[in-house]
Amino acid sequence: MLFVSAAGKAAAVLLWTLASWRWAAAACFFLPDLFILYEIFVPSAGVLCRVRTRFETARPEIWLTIDDGPDEEDTPRILDLLDRHGARATFFLIGERAERFPQLVSEILRRGHQVGHHTQTHPSATFWCATPARVRAELDAGLASLRRAGASPTWFRAPVGIKNLFLGEELQRRGLTCVGWNVRSRDSLSRDPERVAARVMRAARPGAIVLMHEGAFLDPSVRVRAIGLLLDQLAARRMSCILPGAEQLR
Repeated sequence: MLFVSAAGKAAAVLLWTLASWRWAAAACFFLPDLFILYEIFVPSAGVLCRVRTRFETARPEIWLTIDDGPDEEDTPRILDLLDRHGARATFFLIGERAERFPQLVSEILRRGHQVGHHTQTHPSATFWCATPARVRAELDAGLASLRRAGASPTWFRAPVGIKNLFLGEELQRRGLTCVGWNVRSRDSLSRDPERVAARVMRAARPGAIVLMHEGAFLDPSVRVRAIGLLLDQLAARRMSCILPGAEQLR
């Protein structure tokens, strides 16, 4: 991609000398960069790094994913809610938080859920422009933290879904699969748990990957409560929360 961008700029310089070709020159100069930015900042874009955003199923089931834990207040309560509904979820955990609360990582696994990798420090503002060394450090430190807590993740989710030019290759080297979503709850932007649950339910279809969060950055009225309401409404619609296999992901 970087080669294409550089080649486009070189072509633009040549075309600019021809007055009748200046629109083509501008296109050659800017379009490759716009494409790269799209691939980095759009969570579902999958050319630079393949991202799974749904799974194949013929049953009324979804994949519930919960980011940014573990949290000493929220995680135990969420686990109790999941138990109550017979639901399964994948918790995409931040490595440094797993270091602080390894007992919660163990409890997530003990109760039959999955742990995914969500970087070591969750550098949401800078991950997109991180150097290869920084990307490797986020991946390797996060893997080490999660493994010390007893988890062996195979799924990875980038901070707020924003990727990096070097991410795809580094994930492949570590046997990690990038997982996105196709139903975003927007719980981190809301103060109304009913609206959060309703937003998810409007979009929930068999094979959907639902994005939820835990932690103190959520509004107090939304924390845990939104997940509880969602689980109630999924049960009322007789939809299950399951853990799909790798072969189901698309």
